[in-house]
Amino acid sequence: MTPNADSVPSGPSRRSFLASTAVATAAVAGGMPLLAACGGSDSGSREGATSGKAADKLLPTYVASSVAQPDLPSKNGSAAGYTGKVDLAALKTSVPDKLGTGAPVKIMSPFWGSPPKPGNPYYTALDAAAGTKITWQNQDGNTYGEKLGAVLASSSVPDMVVVPSWELVGKISNAVTAKFMDLGPYLAGDKVKKYPNLAAIPSDAWRMGIFGGALRGIPMPAAATPGIVPYYRKDLFDKKGYTVPKSPDEFLGWAKEATSSKAKVWACGDMRWAAAAFFGLLPAGTLGWNIGDDGKLTYRHEHPEYLEHLEWVRKLFDAGVVHPDDKANTGDPSQRFTAGEILVFNGDISSWYGKTTEQAASNPDFQIEGMDYFGADGGDPTLYAPQPAGIWSMIRKGASKETIENALAAANFAAAPYGTKERMSIDYGVEGTHYTVKDGVPVKNDLGIQEVNNAWVLLAAPAPYLAHPDFPEVARKQVEWQQRQGAFVKKTSTYGMNIVEPTRYATLSSQFEQLEIDFVRGNKKLSDIQQAISTWKSSGGDKLRDWYAELIDKNGSGN
Repeated sequence: MTPNADSVPSGPSRRSFLASTAVATAAVAGGMPLLAACGGSDSGSREGATSGKAADKLLPTYVASSVAQPDLPSKNGSAAGYTGKVDLAALKTSVPDKLGTGAPVKIMSPFWGSPPKPGNPYYTALDAAAGTKITWQNQDGNTYGEKLGAVLASSSVPDMVVVPSWELVGKISNAVTAKFMDLGPYLAGDKVKKYPNLAAIPSDAWRMGIFGGALRGIPMPAAATPGIVPYYRKDLFDKKGYTVPKSPDEFLGWAKEATSSKAKVWACGDMRWAAAAFFGLLPAGTLGWNIGDDGKLTYRHEHPEYLEHLEWVRKLFDAGVVHPDDKANTGDPSQRFTAGEILVFNGDISSWYGKTTEQAASNPDFQIEGMDYFGADGGDPTLYAPQPAGIWSMIRKGASKETIENALAAANFAAAPYGTKERMSIDYGVEGTHYTVKDGVPVKNDLGIQEVNNAWVLLAAPAPYLAHPDFPEVARKQVEWQQRQGAFVKKTSTYGMNIVEPTRYATLSSQFEQLEIDFVRGNKKLSDIQQAISTWKSSGGDKLRDWYAELIDKNGSGN
């Protein structure tokens, strides 16, 4: 069975992330404003947040699943890990009674790639198992925001809609509270026990499903550990006798040694994402606001670590250790990594498995490992937790009771934990039709690859887990890496809050990413960034700080 993927920051392409995982269960955090509103009314301003104690009474009762115990329990906010073989005879049932009545439900979801045809054996089998009758309205994930905005602006909204956090901008964020229903009457408190897989979703993830003072989103939970891994080619490190760097200075020294333009080998790609963690920088987006030990509320680029991490990355570019295509900001760094043209690159945690499977046949010596984060002085790092959820499925206002119950039945089925018949069906389809099992390893055939794709998994997900029956050691390494990094993870003052900023500040920080890209490549000066920070403060940053201070004072701090 396939892994429940983990949270990533705003930097990587969402398309490449979702496409690289076996299932597209990404919970994206950090880069875009998230939605909520103060109070419990749908009227008035949509700005603000519902969080902390104010949210507790809205949440479903948490009842942990006991269906299948992991080999590696969650620790320090990590995913759970399963490293055993798949024993089909031992798979358990998490939904003993069909909760769906077969009433039709129309669901709109983003989709990357070519969606399966309606009525295919995969959809038919899952409908039969869950008691549902779903008509999928799959939309191109790359342009999903445009379609989502148009649908929410119309009077014809599908029964259930998948809403990713990165699309919650502009009018879409305001439309959520207007178009989607309060699920509290069906899921709040002990009511959720009718849906045991939904009850097993952690409370922090459910808290992120509160929009406009009501529980509207069924979440896909994420691990509370970094989603970006500084990967290195262990096989090539071993061959050359390289020692894995444990400080920024060591990294730069190693990078100069490892780079040989004559041999067409460079040390790394653009390391900005990892560098932010090396230097203890706060996350981007709403998570970037934090009350420090001095009691002051500041934003990420007001800290000295912001300039320090960029200056260090610039040293890499200036030293010529970054691949020329990375300097030109073209192509895919991960392909240069697998080709051996670069030895280190930043990637989301799903790349660990994705690159291993990709290279298994053609390059059997290939070994990918995750470098542990270190601090700017070579000591322990300071890391920050991503938001605990960032994709939701929502049910339209005005849906009939039967439609609501069938939509919830589908979500409950989709949230089945690892080690269950439901999870196996979702991830692999029908045995003999979509996959075969050999020595405890399920292998999809061509039809399975075509049909068993990423629509069902976006409705809901179980607590974060990682499992790769074909490469169990990858799952172990992923979880153990998360556990080591998780020991140094902190939460910011806005952790666990669904926040929508006032629209007047929507573009306040929009110039910084391009400035960072240009600066590290030597195309902008440090004074340009310093001026941008000054302009940010005077053109609304200081007023936005006051707004956040009031929000945190009202809702309580996320940490």
